[in-house]
This record gives sequence, structure tokens and C-alpha cells, in this order.
Amino acid sequence: MSSYPISIKSFGLNAILIEWPEEVNETILNDILQFTAHLKNTILVQEEWELVPAYNSLTIIQRRKVLDYTKISEQLRELYRTKENVKLEQKFLWRLPVCYDLDFGIDLQDVAFQLNSSVEEVIAIHTKHTYTVYGIGFLPGFMYLGGLPANLEVPRKISPRLKVEKGSVGLAGKQTGIYPQESPGGWNIIGSCSVSMFNVNVSPPCFVSVGDRIQFYQISRAEYDLHKIESEVGIYQLEKIEIDA
Repeated sequence: MSSYPISIKSFGLNAILIEWPEEVNETILNDILQFTAHLKNTILVQEEWELVPAYNSLTIIQRRKVLDYTKISEQLRELYRTKENVKLEQKFLWRLPVCYDLDFGIDLQDVAFQLNSSVEEVIAIHTKHTYTVYGIGFLPGFMYLGGLPANLEVPRKISPRLKVEKGSVGLAGKQTGIYPQESPGGWNIIGSCSVSMFNVNVSPPCFVSVGDRIQFYQISRAEYDLHKIESEVGIYQLEKIEIDA
């Protein structure tokens, strides 16, 4: 198992922040996820603690009491030094449908122009690649996806929109992602995903986990409308594939 120089910081009265080297690196992400699993198997009782892995950090939150920073940081360093190979939780490749009609992809033509490409080429590249979930945040269920090819990189919009529709699929810098609910936003919108990414009425409310992978595939407007109906009546089936640990 890989090991890295980590830093441990107090993060308020009830939390600890552990940081790894500041890189977008899947090996670092896996080390974070393995250490997270190790902590769950040793000192952290799930009901009392919340663990939030992302990119190059792990935030550990104590739900019930103020932390003794000196004591817990020493424990964490020792556990990291002595950690053994820990089997990662099962990860999945989720295939998510996207309708790239211009009614949804309101920036798609502009993105194609910026990239000196065609709309069809942008869609083909976007659906060809798989993306790693490096973090979930900003909004509940908002995935930060790494692995965007360089020929799809476009800057954030200079003037963010006050309203981006739920399900909007966007590009910004080296990232792509889905808006899980209506919100302001400055990403370039190229389509809409017909799958709801966050639902407070189910457990877990977000079906995707950090470390999972995402692949988009193109659907027609008719298929998009059908998926919406299927979701409303509870018969839509997500497409997922197990990833070898």
C-alpha cells in the first residue's frame, strides 16, 4: 500500500482535516479511501463520526462531542503509519444518460466554437471517456469528476447564471459534472441528465460514492422524457457495473 506525507489539522471544535499531497491523482484517492475504510474498521463508530473523503483530503467529524485534538491526531498518525492492506468498498461504473439537444445544451454550440470543433465531436468525446468521482459537494449530490480530456477543456463562464436547471451537465476547466438541483452556476451547459442525482426520500440519498466512475451516453429527447416518467413511478433502473478493487 502506498504511503504519503500527510498533515493533520484541527478543523473547528468537532473536526479534523487530514491532507495528502495536493495532486489530482487516483493513487492518492485510493490511499485516502483505504485509510477511511481502516478507520471505520478500528476506532471510528459510524453513528458518532462522519468521514468525508475528497481529492487529497479526509475530513473527520465527531457528531457528539468536542475533540481532543492532540490525542486524536496522535492516534491518526499511528494508524496511518501502521495501516495494513484494506479492501476498498465495492466501487461501480455508473452509465448515466444525457440528452444533448440544444434546448438543454444551451452552451453546446458555443463550447464547440471555443474548441474549434463541431457539436457532434464534443458529444462524441464527452461520452467516450470515463470519469472518476473525486468529491461530492458544493450542492448535495454534486459530483466533481476528474478525467476530462484536454480537448474538452473550456473556462468557466465570465458571468455565472443565476439559474441553472436541475440535471444540467456542464464543463468548466478540467471538470465535468451534473447539477443535482436548480442553482446558480458558471459552468458551460452541454446537456441534461435524466437521472436524479440526489433524493432525500431514499437511503443513501446520493447513490454515487467517491471513487466510483461515471460514463455518459447519449439519449434522444423521447428517451429523456420516458426516463422522467419511469423515475416518477419508481421503475427506472440505473445502469451500473462493478469495478474490480
